[in-house]
Amino acid sequence: MALHYVIVQQPANPAQLFLLYHGVNDNPNSMAQIGSWFAKAFPEAQVVAVGAPHAGSAPQGRQWFADIPAHDRSEQQGVNAVMPSFIESVHHWQQATGVRPEATALVGFSQGGMMVLEGVKAQPDLAGRAIVFSGRYATLPERATTRNTIHLIHGDYDEQVPLQHAQQAMQRLTALGGDVTLDIVDDLPHAIDDRSMQLALDHLRYTVPRRYFDEALSGAKPGDDDVIMMI
Repeated sequence: MALHYVIVQQPANPAQLFLLYHGVNDNPNSMAQIGSWFAKAFPEAQVVAVGAPHAGSAPQGRQWFADIPAHDRSEQQGVNAVMPSFIESVHHWQQATGVRPEATALVGFSQGGMMVLEGVKAQPDLAGRAIVFSGRYATLPERATTRNTIHLIHGDYDEQVPLQHAQQAMQRLTALGGDVTLDIVDDLPHAIDDRSMQLALDHLRYTVPRRYFDEALSGAKPGDDDVIMMI
């Protein structure tokens, strides 16, 4: 499956990698606008918006899989079918930039957020950070890890992907021992606004991954290869 990429920022020697995944019937050009926030905040990062492989129902719209009602079994099947292409998009840019998974952040909105969640569920070592706007799992995870840190950002007026999905994901990941945060944005529908972006940037700047504490408690030296370099 051919994927289309929009490069937002391309430094000579990237220290971090941000990959952005759009929602259903959207395209990487619009997601690149979100990418500009990350590019400005992290000038040493490679920032790329990734276009889904399938045509959507809207003009110039793309999708990872056909839009399916929540809890329909075929939804997970649709995710699984396209997951190799999603994972390949991550590996492609990690190899092209030389940026390791620990310094990779996957950013997704709506269906793109589902792909990010399902991607790090399938391969926990895929990326160190996941920023998910208005997204949900196709199927809640049975296992969790602290090898990645997941930041859920969701509007309380979201009717397309109701807030309860993010709350359920938070509860499940926490119960399984995962590393997760949830921010609820007041009066926000199914969208990303300036408040959402500020929350995402603040987490990347200031939220210390739980794995650093785990490494310190075990006697190991915490790593310095996260999206945000520890000082």
